[in-house]
Amino acid sequence: MSAVTLSVLDLAPVQADVSAGDALRATTRLAQHAEELGFRRFWVAEHHNMPGIASSAPAVVLAHLAASTSRIRVGSGGVMLPNHPPLVVAEQFGTLEALHPGRIDLGIGRAPGTDPVTARALRRSAEGLGGESFPRELTALIGFFRGADGEGIVASPGRGTEPAVWLLGSSGYSAQVAAVLGLPFAFAHHIAPDNTAAALALYRDNFRPSDVLSEPYTIVAASAICADTDAEADRLAAPRDLAFAQLRAGRPQALA
Repeated sequence: MSAVTLSVLDLAPVQADVSAGDALRATTRLAQHAEELGFRRFWVAEHHNMPGIASSAPAVVLAHLAASTSRIRVGSGGVMLPNHPPLVVAEQFGTLEALHPGRIDLGIGRAPGTDPVTARALRRSAEGLGGESFPRELTALIGFFRGADGEGIVASPGRGTEPAVWLLGSSGYSAQVAAVLGLPFAFAHHIAPDNTAAALALYRDNFRPSDVLSEPYTIVAASAICADTDAEADRLAAPRDLAFAQLRAGRPQALA
């Protein structure tokens, strides 16, 4: 069996009594350390209206992380497409790919990553927020990178500077969309651990080769604690599990 390639997914957590700037500087140091250790990727997640998370603008954070590192791939885990017009995402990530060719991953999610009121404020209308709009908007996004949007609109940068596009998900629906489009698929095991095996099987069984991928390729995102013994890992995990739950609820806490 070949070795598993390891990567990092970060939320830029804002711990108690520190600023968002402190959190983002810590994320930068973590990305640099991950590169030194030989990790393959460093992704940041998009969340909104959560005071405990500082990664609300992935494209901005990734520009800084890419400039602060030299080899590791950096990307979004993910950009939540319902929150953004596809053209804007294409231009942002086309710019990143133009600046840092071969190092940018664009992970796309179909959930807004926030509450409905905040999602509407981001999008400025309800249009595009429904799940039924996602395949159309994803296809439009990919079309902008490849100069095939159908309306004569050019994403610049964007056209000709396509990053590696990933589809993120925690369900069989996203797995099947990724398979049909021939995209790599990242499954959120840390969110839906009971769905992992079934979703990956759906993806592999329905995969269609594409211009960017000839065979299925997957990432599984899992929470992990490393320690010298199982007992020490259990001891470290307990307070962090609570802190993560509080973080997602928008209540930053110190991680002892």
